[in-house]
Amino acid sequence: MSTEYEMNRRRLMKLFGLGAGASAATMLAADPVLGATIGYDESVGFDPTTYRAPSGLAQDNPAKSTALGWIGRNASAITGLGDQVWRHAELSLREWRSSLAHAELLRSHGFTIEWGSAGFPAAFVATYGSGGPVLGFNAEYDALPGLSQKSGAVTHDPLVYNYDAYGPTYGAGHGDAHNALGAGATGAAIAVSKAIRQHGLRATVKLFGSTGEEQLVGKPYAVKAGVYDGLDAYLDWHPFSATLANWGTTAALASATFTFLGAAGHGGTPLGNKSGLDGALLMATMTEYLREKNVAPSGRFHYAIINGGGAPNVTPDMCSIWYFVREGSPARVKVLYDKIVECAKAAAQASQTKLSFRFNAGTWNSLGNRAGAELLYDNMQKIGAPAFTDADQQFAKSLQKALGKPEVGLPSTVVPLTPPAPTYLGGPSTDSADVSWHTPTITALITTFPAGVPNHNWAVTAGAAGNIGHQALLSAARYLSATAVDLITQPERLAAMKQEFADRTAGVTWTSMVPDGTQPPIYEPPADFLAKTGQQWPPAGITWPVPQVIAREQLGTTGPDLPPQT
Repeated sequence: MSTEYEMNRRRLMKLFGLGAGASAATMLAADPVLGATIGYDESVGFDPTTYRAPSGLAQDNPAKSTALGWIGRNASAITGLGDQVWRHAELSLREWRSSLAHAELLRSHGFTIEWGSAGFPAAFVATYGSGGPVLGFNAEYDALPGLSQKSGAVTHDPLVYNYDAYGPTYGAGHGDAHNALGAGATGAAIAVSKAIRQHGLRATVKLFGSTGEEQLVGKPYAVKAGVYDGLDAYLDWHPFSATLANWGTTAALASATFTFLGAAGHGGTPLGNKSGLDGALLMATMTEYLREKNVAPSGRFHYAIINGGGAPNVTPDMCSIWYFVREGSPARVKVLYDKIVECAKAAAQASQTKLSFRFNAGTWNSLGNRAGAELLYDNMQKIGAPAFTDADQQFAKSLQKALGKPEVGLPSTVVPLTPPAPTYLGGPSTDSADVSWHTPTITALITTFPAGVPNHNWAVTAGAAGNIGHQALLSAARYLSATAVDLITQPERLAAMKQEFADRTAGVTWTSMVPDGTQPPIYEPPADFLAKTGQQWPPAGITWPVPQVIAREQLGTTGPDLPPQT
């Protein structure tokens, strides 16, 4: 093992408070989830310094040719789905038209649709085939607030601009390119169904239409409800600034909203008013003081004030602040989350407001699978990286220039498969992580926006419905469908994935981070959506209308009560 790797490994152990001489076994004992993810390779004697990705895993055969050929002949239908969802730009948990668009295309190709997964109206499971291995695909289709952008525009130019004299806003946009994500996965699922039918394969394809991923809500509740039970493997992808396979991990996450309730009054005569905004700002300030001594390099927390008041001369009697708390494992998230809750309680006491808070959702860090990543990577190598035109490259460089980043354009190759870094320093989360603890999971990252452009930026929206987004989602469909066909036609590949999954999860019991009895964040769909999908409102187990949160606090005082004047 190289000196550099050993130094990084020791640094990792120190960052997680395990001591410089700790081993993977020590990590496994201290936190089994970390042991199963970033400690597993060491525990089985894997040497990352000599690793070379194996070749010859992906096999050409008539079934794979059928799947890839269908994608080529139907590229316009697949990209058209992505463009349609881009235009809808619907926020999390309200993806009414976007989910219908996916389901309608799947139904037209012989899939059966079951709506309302885990009580979420915009979630569904589409199924084709029977028997054999059961392979799942992930489709997401939610947009992000404030990321509206005209397609093809190389400077920030929102498609939807909401005028307000005191505080203009932008509309929603696909700044994480979930329009491409869902379309690419849908194309892959249909392509595999064509191979199954034409070649008489025994296999089942399930496409999971997942709602609210940007809020990390949909899958944690669905996994807990058993929606993903029975899968033999799960295939996923996400837009990125490079094209690669990997078996690394992500951050576990908890989402919670803290609402401070006070007493409203005139801003010009504020004595005795109790401000919900004061409570939220005090909480934000208190949690900032956690960062130096209570947040490890693998940890993150960030927040948004939801309703801070409508005018300076009205003391707001209600204000909510929404937190995402991330760490390397669920156990580590809980430690940091509990400290943030204590800050909320102290902020309420200091601001003389009443605290109301709810746990929205929580998801584990993802569990990688090296055998699956190697098979995916071999298919990516054989198929090749997304093909971008000269115009795409110029467009990408213009976006990079607009954001002050090096004008290097888009990559033209697949990044070589490499082992995960021995030091995990935090990062994004995905609610597919909970699925990965129930079945072997394969994940591809595919170039959908230029290097230097971050996810959740207007520049991603700008290209997500253009040729860059089209090439990304078509590549995703090819990579995932080819890998799925290999899992069907080469049982030994699937067996290797399942054995690794069993080895990694030995001694780890998945327990949902969502407490029993928690009602998910949810919105009532339009009547026509319910009619089209055959659903009833409210779903079973959902209390509707949701109990109101009302400020009923008394006004304060600055001194003793005076006797009445007579």
